[in-house]
Amino acid sequence: MPESPQPDPKFPVLTADQLQRLHAHGRVRHVPAGENIIRIGQPSPPFFALRSGTLEVVQPSRAGDVVIVTHQPGEFTGEVSLLSGRPSLVDVRTSSDSELIEVLREDLLAVVQSDSELSEILMRAFLLRRAVLLARKAGDVLLIGSDHFARTLEIKDFLTRNGHPYTHMDLDRDEEIQSLLDHFQVTDADMR
Repeated sequence: MPESPQPDPKFPVLTADQLQRLHAHGRVRHVPAGENIIRIGQPSPPFFALRSGTLEVVQPSRAGDVVIVTHQPGEFTGEVSLLSGRPSLVDVRTSSDSELIEVLREDLLAVVQSDSELSEILMRAFLLRRAVLLARKAGDVLLIGSDHFARTLEIKDFLTRNGHPYTHMDLDRDEEIQSLLDHFQVTDADMR
């Protein structure tokens, strides 16, 4: 008999009882397909647990939106920045009519502090998701500069030490950089 696949610890599925405990700290929302419920840069976005429907976590790129994951019922949104109140690094939208449990950041912190079972599940998933974002350099910061500039190296070090995902375009190596600089009317003097 073949073994069933192991669940992905980044995307655990909450039980009905766990969803009910979250509901006690939030509210149920019925959201039609195609609605953005979290936008990149949104400060302190809410936490969402999916009761029915599907959610897409999306990272916009120059080539178009990249769907990072599609959440199914029982799954939830968020990563470490949700707990710290930092702005969202991704867009989240419904890909079908959905029923969500919305929990505000302050209420989610209360859940993490008072419910050890949910805390363990959420924190593990949040930390693993952050690690994936760092590995993919999927953040909201685009650093343009030469590795020969001390300031570029200082900024890279700062972002790395603070666990903030970023994309670096090197002035000396990236062939697309000049068209990007021209588009935003950035001069050589602006880069030093």
